Amino acid sequence: MDIGTGDGKYVLAAAAAHPDTFFVGLDADASRMREASRRGAPALFVVAAAEAPPGELAARATEVTVHFPWGSLLRGVLGIDADVLAGIAAIAAPGATIRALVSVTDRDRAAPAEALREAAALARRYASCGLTLECVRPASAEEIRSSRSTWAKRLSVGSTSRPSWLVHAVKERDGRVCGGDQRSWPGGGGWQVGQ
Repeated sequence: MDIGTGDGKYVLAAAAAHPDTFFVGLDADASRMREASRRGAPALFVVAAAEAPPGELAARATEVTVHFPWGSLLRGVLGIDADVLAGIAAIAAPGATIRALVSVTDRDRAAPAEALREAAALARRYASCGLTLECVRPASAEEIRSSRSTWAKRLSVGSTSRPSWLVHAVKERDGRVCGGDQRSWPGGGGWQVGQ
């Protein structure tokens, strides 16, 4: 499931590459998904906000992706908006992976970049929603490209002035909160739980 799917390009490409897998794109703005939904791919496009996903999607996704969100979805991925993060967690099946590509700089007002830098606080926010935050690291050029994000292209994500990060989490299978040494990462690198 791709949350904040926008124009749906990622969902369409994933559905074409994996025709035996059913893909879902979710976005609060129906107009951006309109063209993609007419393509006849083995995919479903759902109009809903991340903080209020339809009950039919609860615990259904084995993989959740979020590509370069902004506004409330970005604040949710950063754990600042607990309702949005809870909505993302609600969609994920036990054991599902959640992969988010984000680009936040100190100039961004919607979501502070320091939210990504504080590993322990971010891990606690994720754990409160039943998610184990595994790592935050710089995103590779291939990860940015394969997201097919129109928004990333507009922002020149991946350039030295607009770095990007991969946030990787897993939905807990048994509801337990995982521990570990979770500390802040140095300016340019990433971190992993227990690093």
